[in-house]
Amino acid sequence: MALMITDDCISCGACVSECPNNAISEGDLIYEINPDRCTECVGFFDEPQCVEVCPVDAIIPDSDHSENHDELLAKKKQLHGE
Repeated sequence: MALMITDDCISCGACVSECPNNAISEGDLIYEINPDRCTECVGFFDEPQCVEVCPVDAIIPDSDHSENHDELLAKKKQLHGE
């Protein structure tokens, strides 16, 4: 399942550099996660790094983009050509 950033985001940008897939960008009011690029860090880290660094816990699972571990790993391989 991809992740999403809630309205609790304080737009600090801490999450942007942590994403190995460049899935996080600055939106109009808050940062946004592109679900087509989010793999929850599967294949890179044990835990999503954006969640780990978010100071206000504004990053949660996006129930509109449900994927299992194997699907997230396949997406990572597609994005990075591995």
